[in-house]
Amino acid sequence: MQEQKMSTALLRKCFLAAAANVEKNKETINELNVFPVPDGDTGTNVAMTLMSAVNDVNDAPDNMEEVLKAMSTGALKGARGNSGVIFSQLIRGFTKAIREAGDITPEILAAAFKHAAETAYKAVMKPKEGTILTVAKGMSDKITELLPEYRDDLNGLVMKVIEYGDEVLAKTPEMLPVLKEAGVVDSGGMALMVAMKGIASILTGKEAEVFDNVSLPAKKQETKERHLSTDDIKFGYCTECIILLSENTPSDKVPELKSFLETLGDSIVCVEDDGVVKVHVHTDHPGRVFEKCLELGELSRIKVDNLREEHREVLAKEQQKPLKELAVVAVCAGSGLAEIFRLLGADYVVEGGQTMNPSIQDILNAAQKAHAKKVIVLPNNKNIILASSQAEKNTDGRFAIITVPSKTILQGVTAMMSYDPEADAASNAQAMTESLSAVKSGEVTYAVRNTSVDGFEIKKDDVMGIGDHGILAVGNDINEVSEQMIEKMVDDTTSLITVYAGEDVSDEMAEELRESLTAKFEKPDIDIQRGEQPVYYYLVSVE
Repeated sequence: MQEQKMSTALLRKCFLAAAANVEKNKETINELNVFPVPDGDTGTNVAMTLMSAVNDVNDAPDNMEEVLKAMSTGALKGARGNSGVIFSQLIRGFTKAIREAGDITPEILAAAFKHAAETAYKAVMKPKEGTILTVAKGMSDKITELLPEYRDDLNGLVMKVIEYGDEVLAKTPEMLPVLKEAGVVDSGGMALMVAMKGIASILTGKEAEVFDNVSLPAKKQETKERHLSTDDIKFGYCTECIILLSENTPSDKVPELKSFLETLGDSIVCVEDDGVVKVHVHTDHPGRVFEKCLELGELSRIKVDNLREEHREVLAKEQQKPLKELAVVAVCAGSGLAEIFRLLGADYVVEGGQTMNPSIQDILNAAQKAHAKKVIVLPNNKNIILASSQAEKNTDGRFAIITVPSKTILQGVTAMMSYDPEADAASNAQAMTESLSAVKSGEVTYAVRNTSVDGFEIKKDDVMGIGDHGILAVGNDINEVSEQMIEKMVDDTTSLITVYAGEDVSDEMAEELRESLTAKFEKPDIDIQRGEQPVYYYLVSVE
């Protein structure tokens, strides 16, 4: 049903649903936690932040001003951890925009989303993209974009914004290397989306399902790749307190405190609201932080957590997990290709390939992170097969490595098509190896020097189309060379041509190639995918 305004009762119910949803799913959020430190407590911190405001919100009179104040003050005073504090600032900015405007219309809601993101960004000393901030900003931008279409449909507007928030969250691993390495989305961003989906359950009339109607990532991406060292934690103590400002505290003292904290640590949040300052910093000197804070007023809710100790506890829990029987490690470069391998069932993706071959130790490390008794490795490059074979001999009996000798990315993708996680290692290795001959591989790249090979005179920077057994086409136009190469790969039995576009190829250019191939070949299906691989303009499989 379309609504033009949000009532006080509906706002209260939405907040309570958001808090309940995060509380219900906090452990799942914890397992995603790798940034800014791998301490596994983001879900707990955000849940405690929201739950601290629940009683205040429940007890607030049926008045918009009072409910908004309860949300903001309750969350700020109960904020815990970096993500919890940022969450409290999102709430603070959101509620402030509404308190100044009155009714919650679609226009006011858009302004509230914008102010929420701006407030959260300002609260963090050094904002980092790929975090909860990015997800909040994405939804803020989207609601402004959608506003003209949904001026009379507040519920529909919110649902569309939540849908877009999921899209932004899915991209966070490409913004933060630590997330990409671990194979997870940002835990703070996930907490925000879990809260938003609690709200969605209310807006769609599914109040009874608020705990069950939450879409979360597949578990296989949650923790199996998170093996960061305690040494990665630069500052050892998560230090927090609330300052009740003295009446005579000068107005410049809070900014001065922020600057001081920056000299002592990182993950700094220092925000003031109605005479209350919330302080959070990761530092090696908690005492100095509290001494400086005392200059501004009385302290309450003092808390110091040992981040290294928390991380050791997380690792200890992981080490107690039983080993899987079988896992797959694939080597590739390019975010699109990595995602394809994961979707096909690969447990771990090692970044590497042409010009950046992983070492034996890299492969051993990846196999260990896959956390299985036996690990099938897909080198996906002829220059990596030997390293994988040597890794087989150096596992110290901790696990076994079986190399399926895929020479190209396309062979690796085909091998994954034959992978059966329910079958044993020997059967899988045999089936995957046999599948390698079922695909023809083509690669389109550029020449790094003048040369003569396979009957072609090649000049530096020429475009080359390379097949399984040598160069098939050379020229100056990427799409023309690609088409010529593919034409030599296709025969009467070909039913499918799959093209993976590299990072230097635009969507428009890839679409032009699709149209050209469709016009040229009547029988085979043409499939274009984003591989985002470096070095190669296109990777092509012909089956």
